[in-house]
Amino acid sequence: MRILLVEDDVRLAETLAEALTDQRYVVDIATDGEIGWHQAKTLDYDLILLDVMLPELDGISLCHRLRSQGYNLPILMLTACDTINDEVTGLDVGADDYVVKPVELQKLFARIRALLRRGNPTASPILQWGSLHLNPSTCEVGYGQNPIHLTPKEYALLELLLRNGRRVLSRSVMIEHVWSLDSAPEEHTVKVHIRGLRQKIKAAGASENLIETVHSMGYRLKQELGLR
Repeated sequence: MRILLVEDDVRLAETLAEALTDQRYVVDIATDGEIGWHQAKTLDYDLILLDVMLPELDGISLCHRLRSQGYNLPILMLTACDTINDEVTGLDVGADDYVVKPVELQKLFARIRALLRRGNPTASPILQWGSLHLNPSTCEVGYGQNPIHLTPKEYALLELLLRNGRRVLSRSVMIEHVWSLDSAPEEHTVKVHIRGLRQKIKAAGASENLIETVHSMGYRLKQELGLR
């Protein structure tokens, strides 16, 4: 899952980005509102963490611009302003939630997970495809009773596949969702990670072709296991 963090306090932004990366999110940082607007238009984000007090374009104005232009992704406001009026203003322009600094990381992570689920009301907190399961809250993966230990990139790729089911994902789409802007690899790298992911899933007891290749298009989960 890819998050855009719009925060002009570089130290705080780097701290939050590191903590979110440890939770297996891909994080891009924008240090002012105009950069945030440009990146939101350019890339497909799953959620935006948006500071209120920003140079160039403040967070309230950016949130309003995003909503007025039809962007429906979750927006979570981060601010040192803790008055009711500030919170009401943020929510009225389209923010989905509001967190006051200093940020409690565990609370922030829980709010993010809740907002990501909100986009799919029928989704379970546990992502599952047959006997394969992934828990975004604990970053644990298993097949049946067998745990599967994945690298951060393998985990992110599997989560992306589980969230999309039978939808075919191209390597370029996978790169866009799993790698940050400053570390985007060649498409061959995706193939290498998928190979490693397949081997680990197979070792846990899954079908060798659980992740299937759609020729010249990309990857998806195999039909017959069925999502439960």
